[in-house]
Amino acid sequence: MMNLSRSVALFSLFLLPLISFSFSVDNPTDRRVLVLLDDLSLKSSHSIFFSTLKSRGFDLDFKLAEDSKLGLQRYGQYLYDGLIIFAPSTERFGGSLDSKSIADFVDSGRDLILSADTSASDLIRGIATECGVDFDEDSSAMVIDHTSFSVSDVDGDHTLIAAEDLVKSDVILGKTKIEAPVLFRGVAHSLNPTNNLVWKVLSASPSAYSANPSSKLSSPPQLTGSAISLVSVMQARNNARVVISGSLQLFSDRLIRSGVQKAGSPNKYEKSGNEQFVTELSKWVFHERGHLKAGSLVHHRVGETDEPAIYRIKDDLEFSVEIFEWSGKSWEPYVADDVQVQFYMMSPYVLKTLSTDKKGLFHTSFKVPDVYGVFQFKVEYEKLGYTTLSLSKQIPVRPYRHNEYERFIPTAYPYYGACFTTVNPILPSFFLSLSLSLTHTTDKAKPLDTFLNADGWFLRLQLRLPLP
Repeated sequence: MMNLSRSVALFSLFLLPLISFSFSVDNPTDRRVLVLLDDLSLKSSHSIFFSTLKSRGFDLDFKLAEDSKLGLQRYGQYLYDGLIIFAPSTERFGGSLDSKSIADFVDSGRDLILSADTSASDLIRGIATECGVDFDEDSSAMVIDHTSFSVSDVDGDHTLIAAEDLVKSDVILGKTKIEAPVLFRGVAHSLNPTNNLVWKVLSASPSAYSANPSSKLSSPPQLTGSAISLVSVMQARNNARVVISGSLQLFSDRLIRSGVQKAGSPNKYEKSGNEQFVTELSKWVFHERGHLKAGSLVHHRVGETDEPAIYRIKDDLEFSVEIFEWSGKSWEPYVADDVQVQFYMMSPYVLKTLSTDKKGLFHTSFKVPDVYGVFQFKVEYEKLGYTTLSLSKQIPVRPYRHNEYERFIPTAYPYYGACFTTVNPILPSFFLSLSLSLTHTTDKAKPLDTFLNADGWFLRLQLRLPLP
């Protein structure tokens, strides 16, 4: 029995490093994703979306949201690097899973896709609130738009929205423009104004509002116009990413395959933009795009290659850093013209935009300011859709030593002039008095007292001259 326990322990120690290695954020592909469903039939009704994930190397683990064996961790290690919740009506998760464990999952740097609809439970709404998104308080409300609906909306309540207001970001939705409108049927949500980490990806038109489509309006709706967000994303400070959708049907095969024509528009598309939208969005949320990494900060004096332990004020130095972007398969050089470096002590004394060689190397040169102390090289890069870079390296700066100053300091020239101005009136008076005393000699040696007054100075010379 002891041998068996020892073997299990050794196997666990061998297995845990492999689990940790497979979930490295530096290699976002081939990761395991837990998919929670409130009905297993969603595997077939949303098969196109799941197939795109599998084709890109993701290992999907489908489970019912109320499974009693649910858990995100084992032996202190996370089993999954991504979580998809397609269970809007679930009141309580099974096993050890709850809203707190999901929040901890995101806090650990992992990613989440959360989808809701009109049956969204308080549990799902609470998770969304933790991510900076608030769903409409009216559980029966849906997004209604009488001008931007799809003509295929057979129900006639104009709840099948043909949305075209997409975020303008190539890193989130890809470089290929989504031509066809995105079909959406679901609930509205708004963004928490105090949370600057969340932003809209798919917005409603100005004519949209949130209300119960089966009843007449008795009061103005709380959410209207472009304040309504249909799909939002959040990137946490630890670079964890979250997608929150108010429509589970957005990912369904039916809407993906459906043709679309927006009301009032002559353009008719055989296929909606849903597949391209959800595919590109999933690439972003799972770090297949917009994921940056940087090398160490390199700095040295101009003309040298070794990094010094200390700089002197007014030294000329060179600075560089390498930045790469994950392309889905490999690391490619990141190209941008807005990366900056700060030479920082309490506040930035130098702020320089880095030049790039388009091979991943960003560099610049500048002069150390005439202030000594402990400085930092800081690169803090934040850009919509990209992971945040925050790099720093500390370096002290010393003043000139006593033997390193110039012999004559230009700033001291006024003081030099003041000294000569003080001495100049005295010297002529001294030589004049000496000359006069020597000319008043007699035949006998006798004392000669001479008093002269020159610029307020009295000079008495007593000379005894010998007889010839």
